[in-house]
Amino acid sequence: MERTSTSLLFIVSLVIIFASVVNQIRAQTCDENLGSCEKCDQRCKAKHGLSSVSKCNGPDGMCKCTYECASFKPAKVCVGATDMCTDTCPQSCCDRQCAIKYKNGHGGCVNYAGYRMCICEYSC
Repeated sequence: MERTSTSLLFIVSLVIIFASVVNQIRAQTCDENLGSCEKCDQRCKAKHGLSSVSKCNGPDGMCKCTYECASFKPAKVCVGATDMCTDTCPQSCCDRQCAIKYKNGHGGCVNYAGYRMCICEYSC
């Protein structure tokens, strides 16, 4: 019984990690013009944080600040599965199966305990 619990816990952990990575990838960027180029980088980072990136088009140009921003409606990501991944149905086939089975679905093969499972993520 302990082996079964450990196996289930491992699968659930993989799914949670997979879903959190996808949420990080979905981050969007926004641009804001901050006027003159004087202290462009300093103003950009002060307004939008240290991860923001400034760009100035010459000394008389405009300061453009690119930063990570949230979308209007954040997508909730759900996880599902299709069939097993095989030599005849590798990664690309798994992704295609997920797209057919789930709206906005994408997928990949995950190796676990000698099996290659096709795990899908989709907006829900």
